[in-house]
Amino acid sequence: MADADTARLCTEIVRSVFGPLTAAIASVTLTHGRLGFAQLVRFSKQKPRTVRAAILVLVQHNLLWHAQSDDEGEVFEMNVDECLLRLRYGRYVWLAEQLYGKPGAEIVELVLDHGKLRPPDIISQLSVYDPIKGPAVLSQTLHKLVDEGYLKPSTLLSHLSPRDKRIRYEAEEKKKIAGFPTAKELREAKEVAEARLRREEEEAEQVGMKRKAKDHTFKRKAVEDEMEVDDEVYFRVNCERFNVHIRNKLIEGAASERFNQCAGTVLKATLKATESKQRKMSDIRSVDPTSLANIAMHLPEDVDLASGLLMPSKKPPIMTLIKEYLGILASMDNPTAAGRAASFVSLNGSKVQVEFEIIARRLRRRVLEAVARERHGDEGVRIIRLLLDTAMMDEKQISKVGMMAAKDVRPLLAAMSAEALVSLQEVPKSADRNPTRMFYLWFVDLQKAYSVLLGNMYKTLYNIAARRQAEQDELNLKAVLEKRQRSDVSQDEERLLTRNERELLARWDKKREKLTVLEMRVEEAVFILRDLGIFAINED
Repeated sequence: MADADTARLCTEIVRSVFGPLTAAIASVTLTHGRLGFAQLVRFSKQKPRTVRAAILVLVQHNLLWHAQSDDEGEVFEMNVDECLLRLRYGRYVWLAEQLYGKPGAEIVELVLDHGKLRPPDIISQLSVYDPIKGPAVLSQTLHKLVDEGYLKPSTLLSHLSPRDKRIRYEAEEKKKIAGFPTAKELREAKEVAEARLRREEEEAEQVGMKRKAKDHTFKRKAVEDEMEVDDEVYFRVNCERFNVHIRNKLIEGAASERFNQCAGTVLKATLKATESKQRKMSDIRSVDPTSLANIAMHLPEDVDLASGLLMPSKKPPIMTLIKEYLGILASMDNPTAAGRAASFVSLNGSKVQVEFEIIARRLRRRVLEAVARERHGDEGVRIIRLLLDTAMMDEKQISKVGMMAAKDVRPLLAAMSAEALVSLQEVPKSADRNPTRMFYLWFVDLQKAYSVLLGNMYKTLYNIAARRQAEQDELNLKAVLEKRQRSDVSQDEERLLTRNERELLARWDKKREKLTVLEMRVEEAVFILRDLGIFAINED
């Protein structure tokens, strides 16, 4: 069951794509939690036929989990994460076009439109306009997308809630413990259950490829070992694989902003060298270390790395420049804990690894500081940094160390506490816990602050979507938009639309563009707080 802001946003996303009837079913599951079919019919006040059709649509698009319960029978639960990922579908299609050209974008867009499809259905629908060369190009691109993990098989396990499987596996492991379980045994049971769940997911994702039939006319091992896409398997888009590219782009931008454009180019080449092995967002660092020579191979030919450094020689070797930039990115000049916390890569001889966890922690704190600066000025950022460096401080210490007037610190801390940017810890001096005999220590609870910020951003995304819909439902604009959708008008808008109608459409296009840009910026902050928050368990 999602919170109010998340539920409203998910309902608006479903309504904008599938209509109000399906959105009503999604809203019921979001507000009431997992429900059976009879409960969905009662709470939604829809006909059973309508509810059944909405369930089929949501399951087809991977938005609804269904599970068999011993007490309630078959129950349904909304997949909130998958619903929120629909805000990035346009970016996924753009990334597919950058990687595999127009055929890749068409395949990804078609699969996103249908939820899941089999390879013959994909090829038959997209090869209508080019029945001769189209199938071969599409088959080759589809094989690349599946082999590289951008499309993954849709299995029975993917329609079950991971929480249910985790709870069941943990219960099975706890039954094996004799006597009263200790904390260590409970932790080990949880780890075994997690490993079992992860192993099942990895095995399920390998279903999509099968060994190609052997060609007995050529006795070559290369032909025997060739793999092909299984035509009987339904495939869906692997959003995590595309999220890796979004993360890498953010990391590249952070390096360019921190140092210069050349440093960002070197880091981009480092990420590119290990991109094929980056399948999960949960990787603490790049899986396989890469070498300097491999990084040099992925640099653009026209890049001038010497322009970003002050070197003694006029034309230093390219390997020397790469080594200098990697030293800067690894904070080699500051071999302390603070230097490591500010690094982008780690160097082990000639091997380089990108430190995803360290960078993600720094990006999340930057979002927190940006919000504090916007709402409370530089003084708010100063207090947050001070508390993050020193763990806990009372009001007098904050005033003294932060060089701020005591009369300004108290209202500022109260305002920041109301927004969950800082938290208060009470330490009693005596056992009676008298409020007059207590230490009141301020600190930053990062997980609480990030959670509140994420909820506020979900509320902002909902407001943007509601504003867009309200603008679009305006009577005059709605009539003109319906007129523009006519085939004759779309071919000749200059002649068949009046001047006032064209001006109205121009104003609407400008408003929609502004709202889309704002939505992309907020969604980028959501990506940093939520998707890069996978390392939150190790957050200080």
